[in-house]
Amino acid sequence: MIDASPGTTIIDAALANGIPLEHACEKSCACTTCHVIVREGYASLAAASEDEEDLLDKAWGLEPESRLSCQARVANQDLVIEIPKYTINMVSEHH
Repeated sequence: MIDASPGTTIIDAALANGIPLEHACEKSCACTTCHVIVREGYASLAAASEDEEDLLDKAWGLEPESRLSCQARVANQDLVIEIPKYTINMVSEHH
């Protein structure tokens, strides 16, 4: 369990607490490497932008509660986050 202030992105909260979460585009909403699944607390998050939704369509293991952790910001409810086992990284996979 980690603490994060409201308004902090999920990825920034994870990285600040030593949880390695890939982010090939440096958190600019340009890839899907920081894809996470919000298992609890999903309804507390602001809606995803159209850009985020478009990218999520390309994420490996997409689920209805999937978000890009660089875009989803912690609100006032506890979250349970699952980091998928695989990710699509166009940079490191030389596509």
